[in-house]
Amino acid sequence: MAEQPDAHLLIVDDDERIRGLLQKFLMRHGFWVTAARDAEHARRILGGLEFDMIVLDVMMPGDDGVSFTRELRETIGTPILLLTAKGETEDRIKGLEAGADDYLAKPFEPKELLLRINAILRRVPVTAPAEETPKYLTLGPIRYDVERAEMWKGDELVRLTATESQLMKIFSSCPGEPVSRAKLVEDLGRDRGQAQERAVDVQITRLRRKLEADPKQPRYLQTVRGAGYMLAPD
Repeated sequence: MAEQPDAHLLIVDDDERIRGLLQKFLMRHGFWVTAARDAEHARRILGGLEFDMIVLDVMMPGDDGVSFTRELRETIGTPILLLTAKGETEDRIKGLEAGADDYLAKPFEPKELLLRINAILRRVPVTAPAEETPKYLTLGPIRYDVERAEMWKGDELVRLTATESQLMKIFSSCPGEPVSRAKLVEDLGRDRGQAQERAVDVQITRLRRKLEADPKQPRYLQTVRGAGYMLAPD
């Protein structure tokens, strides 16, 4: 069964057979599922409905999955899982840089898709903050509300993707302490391995663009050589 039985998924794939198979399989496992044949169809559906997650094929006629992901990230933070026909690392990295939360290479076992979906939807286990943990973390002009998991720049709410939000929860539970890439992979519910550690690096780069005045010279989300990454609030 789905870990979130009420979760509503949007499947976007131009292959009618695959679309139908995925829809039946995921509905059998307790999800609500809506299907779209391409990006244009998906835009119309998204105009009237909100989803817990979007499963998006990369190779589609018209707008491909990567450019559509980039477009969606301008307005929504809904988790996105890309289905990639190519197993090439470069395509996966492009998808992550565009704002996808994870990717799955075709062909795949339906059970593997189910595991990925549940891993992304699952809340990241975060250590309960100690009493002395501040409610807010100040990162230059950025204020992070630890309890609400919200990032503010002045009066403006900074839009975070699901994965970026999970990373901030992990880092804010232990400010000033480095977190290894392997631990980040584990806490994000990913499979272990170098490819997933590289995927985490891409997500860190995206998060730095929202946090840092100069993302190439990070002041607040630092790289600690040999130890991982560390959030260093003011």
